[in-house]
Amino acid sequence: MSRSSLRSRVVPSARRIVLGSTVVLASLGVSTTVPATASEFAPTSRHSVAPPSTEQRAGTLDGFLIEHLPDGLGTPSDFEYEWEDVSFHSRVWETGPDPDGAFNVDLSVKTLRGEKLTDLEALKTFLVEYEEKDPDTWELTPVKVGGNDGLFAGDEVFYFVSPGVAAEVTIDHDRFSDEDVLDTAAGFRPATTP
Repeated sequence: MSRSSLRSRVVPSARRIVLGSTVVLASLGVSTTVPATASEFAPTSRHSVAPPSTEQRAGTLDGFLIEHLPDGLGTPSDFEYEWEDVSFHSRVWETGPDPDGAFNVDLSVKTLRGEKLTDLEALKTFLVEYEEKDPDTWELTPVKVGGNDGLFAGDEVFYFVSPGVAAEVTIDHDRFSDEDVLDTAAGFRPATTP
């Protein structure tokens, strides 16, 4: 069993125990200090609930499991859109606002579905146009993502899953590493075999 799946089984149980104990103590008018290791739970009133962990906010997207996320991500939002007969389902994690009121995209995972996505080369051709990349200067490294053929470009990796289905993961390369984007992509896979 991976460390990530073990944590996802243990943390919710521990959180229920901590939350239940806090509610009982609060209803009795008893205060307690929360140890530094429980910094995620910091109630401001008796009705506060700890925000969900990154793993709890992951789950699935458009039939794909999201099994690994780096620590330190902001709030997730889901989007659906279409471009040139390819549909996108995207989950984006953002932090912010900064002092200027701007938000920063930490990570995004996307599924791409469309008849024109017939293989990795067709996916690359589509993304060159969609992302307005220069195919002569776009530096891509072949990688395996799970059992899928993909291409890696530092802050993003995209991979062909099956005819008509592909996926892409992009990350804020200033805050996260190559390993973070590749590990996230390896954990972003169809829930069932296509």
